[in-house]
Amino acid sequence: MNKDATTNRRITLAAHPQGLPTPQDFHFDIQPAPVPTDGQVLLRTLYLSLDPYMRNLMDEIGPGYAPPVPLGETMVGGTVSRVVQSRHPQLRAGQLVLANGGWQDYSLSDGADLLPLDDMAQPSLALGGLGMPGFTAYVGLLDIGQPRPGETVVVAAATGAVGSVVGQLAKLEGARVVGIAGGADKCRHAVEALGFDLCLDRRDAQLDQRLAAACPAGIDVYFENVGGEVLDAVLPLLNIGARVPVCGFIAHYNQTSPSSAPDRLPKLLAAVLQKRIRMQGFIILDHYGERFADFRREMGAWVAQGRVRLREDLVDGLEQAPTAFAGLLEGKNFGKLVVSVARE
Repeated sequence: MNKDATTNRRITLAAHPQGLPTPQDFHFDIQPAPVPTDGQVLLRTLYLSLDPYMRNLMDEIGPGYAPPVPLGETMVGGTVSRVVQSRHPQLRAGQLVLANGGWQDYSLSDGADLLPLDDMAQPSLALGGLGMPGFTAYVGLLDIGQPRPGETVVVAAATGAVGSVVGQLAKLEGARVVGIAGGADKCRHAVEALGFDLCLDRRDAQLDQRLAAACPAGIDVYFENVGGEVLDAVLPLLNIGARVPVCGFIAHYNQTSPSSAPDRLPKLLAAVLQKRIRMQGFIILDHYGERFADFRREMGAWVAQGRVRLREDLVDGLEQAPTAFAGLLEGKNFGKLVVSVARE
């Protein structure tokens, strides 16, 4: 934990990963803390969010919706930060804000990307269920998936930051929810703590048969954030008119060469056509202007009422971010992965 306001620890991108990121793909250095100019604020990072999308931004060519991180530059990331110096007319020192400070102790902002958080009892939740991952679940499921009472909703990565909220929101809509997660402990948590009807282990060699048995009436909504073998198991079970919101495909993020698996495209296109499936990709950045206020109001109420439960996987220390991030891509986290950078 850096308590020196004159120095700034940061983690930069040292190399484009070949497959799963390793410690050698990052560089840890210490520089003088930045100084705000007129119209700027100096932010101290309290919590840093680690999210799967960051892996795409580490490649030489980015995914298109956001620029890649240049070599030698600070890794990007959402943060909960404290304003420590202000030369901005609408922001004051001491304010708690949601920011984009990245993997470092201190950052500068002109205020355009900041969201005041007031006095949150657990500010790190603004990076998870009350922030971007929860918002992704909200828009993807409710606006695109549109589950109806009695329908079957399947969600992979069911205990992750997005999937755990998807399943709980589907239950609030009256749907039957089947989760897919990595390991018995996560599956137990999905059912006993989150209220899923069933949860299957994605590592089970008979996942396709077990999923078919768990969904005797087929699948009406599949929230896609994994791809790979999970999609293989889901595809034959999709009902006519099924909806498939797509926010990611983490099973493929670390591929560096063509897969040896069978080509999924013909079966996917045939299913989309024959079953009249609506498969819609979405980037959550597109929805903040029109939907974020509704999300904050509704999700805040659901969490306060105990109708949505949130779990964090908290890692202590900025220097732990590279290892924790690699673990995230392997599914080692249990809940929303957050790095505690500074204690107040």
